[in-house]
Amino acid sequence: MDWKPEIPRWRQVYALLEERIDAGMYPPETRLPSINDIVEETGISPVTATRVLRELRAAGLAYMEPGIGTFVSKLPEPPAATSEGQ
Repeated sequence: MDWKPEIPRWRQVYALLEERIDAGMYPPETRLPSINDIVEETGISPVTATRVLRELRAAGLAYMEPGIGTFVSKLPEPPAATSEGQ
């Protein structure tokens, strides 16, 4: 990764995974990369990778299945369009 020294690395990796979720690379119910996969791809420490996944869960973007992994949450459905005057 091309690190920006003024931004904490966990936040940069968080942004990377968030972008991938938003772009549909990781659709809802898809397993996110494991801590080891994140470490291998980015070079951050396992503790930092753990924080990234924890922050994704805290933001409601992911949930954990113990012993299985971390998965992308279902995004809330947009409100249904209402027709006025009916």
